[in-house]
Amino acid sequence: MIAADPPLASRLTNPALLKPPSQWGAWSPAPANFSVNDPATGGRIATVPDFEIAHVRHAIEQSHGAQKTWAAHTARTRADHLKLWFRLWLENIEDLATILTLEQGKPLAEARAEIRYGASYVEWFAEEARRLYGDIIPAPVSNQKILVTRHPVGVVAAITPWNFPNAMMARKVAPALAAGCSIVAKPAAETPLSTIAIANLAEQAGIPGEVFAVLPMTNAAAFGDEVTGNAKVAKITFTGSTAVGRKLMGQGAGQIKRFGLELGGNAPFIVFDDADLDAAVDGAIVAKFRNAGQTCVCANRIYVQSGIHDAFRDALATRIAQLRVGSGMNPDSEIGPLVSAASIGKVQALVADAVEKGATVVIGGRPIASQGHFFGPTLLTGAERSMKLATDEIFGPVAPIFRFETENEVVELANDTEYGLAAYLFSRSLSRIFHVADRLEVGMVGVNTGIISTEVAPFGGVKQSGLGREGSKYGLEDYTDLKYVCLQTQ
Repeated sequence: MIAADPPLASRLTNPALLKPPSQWGAWSPAPANFSVNDPATGGRIATVPDFEIAHVRHAIEQSHGAQKTWAAHTARTRADHLKLWFRLWLENIEDLATILTLEQGKPLAEARAEIRYGASYVEWFAEEARRLYGDIIPAPVSNQKILVTRHPVGVVAAITPWNFPNAMMARKVAPALAAGCSIVAKPAAETPLSTIAIANLAEQAGIPGEVFAVLPMTNAAAFGDEVTGNAKVAKITFTGSTAVGRKLMGQGAGQIKRFGLELGGNAPFIVFDDADLDAAVDGAIVAKFRNAGQTCVCANRIYVQSGIHDAFRDALATRIAQLRVGSGMNPDSEIGPLVSAASIGKVQALVADAVEKGATVVIGGRPIASQGHFFGPTLLTGAERSMKLATDEIFGPVAPIFRFETENEVVELANDTEYGLAAYLFSRSLSRIFHVADRLEVGMVGVNTGIISTEVAPFGGVKQSGLGREGSKYGLEDYTDLKYVCLQTQ
């Protein structure tokens, strides 16, 4: 059973969001529970079952059987269920945002935005379900027809992180269901409640629990071992670290598993001399400090051309000094806590390394004394490529500024990483925009904007930032197999 503690239960209009999903009733009871804590206070907000490998196997078996029935529905029927799920999602936006903020920490305004963003994927793929087209290819022989059709891959295993517990799951579940797949999902142990809530809404929308099964568990490695080795799992979709992505790919290689991987990032944020200063500062604030810097597409390295460097530094420092840090439940808060004490330690170590190697702390640079995991918004200048924060994903509210002189120099610096997820550039020159965007080795480029995520565009990276795309028509195709039929007519 799920036990919501008073700080959470008393805030929900619809407590049924946290009832045990129906498929749990077919499983043996979990031998233990684990606590879900509020990173703003450290206090427990709920306890949930800690499932084990036997439960994962049972869920896969159920999901494998249910997938055939789900895929046999017409695309319109699946779309109708997803549309109803979308409406229920929005009807419960305040409760979903409260759950998200209390387990993850981000400010309520950001949580509401994430709920809308997650719901947009459900709506998009409800519409795309009816547009999963094939082809008829002209045959080289006059009495033949070549038909190409798309079919669901089968059972999908999904593993999602704690930083966007609603949206990351939506980006995986919605296209899988639209394509006719079933899905077995393991949310992050830090933030399982958001997935449990949307799974309950999915059942309310007529999506069987066996088609979208949720397994909260603390032994992430055990889940990975089972889904990579279980022959009934056709595809694994994972958002998380590159190290774990490599491990999962290695484990699944023996069965030639399909993978969708959205992995680490080290996004360069490039400001040229001819940029609109105000727009560049606005873009840096949202690209760096959203979710306290805990996003895979965060501006990790801010490169500023010499001619605008000092003006940009001063303007950004002014804005950072105005950011309000506090509990996400406080409506005045703009930056919430980091997810854990370990995250605080990592960010501290990166700042210390940078300072030791010559960087200057302009603002912040240290944790904020509190009962939760708060780190002050930080601005560093004099950053260099020898510093660890130039190569490591910061995942915290720390903005390092690197000075550069020429376009060729900054492109070389921007591409000097194993990652290739996102990049940002600010310039008024159209020719420069296209020239630089073409040369950046990333999957996504934001030009004169710090926000690039949308359900209508393909989200994903190159190099060691992953495989496949989420969102858009390409995201739906990732959950299908092609079948070619050669039909001889006479």
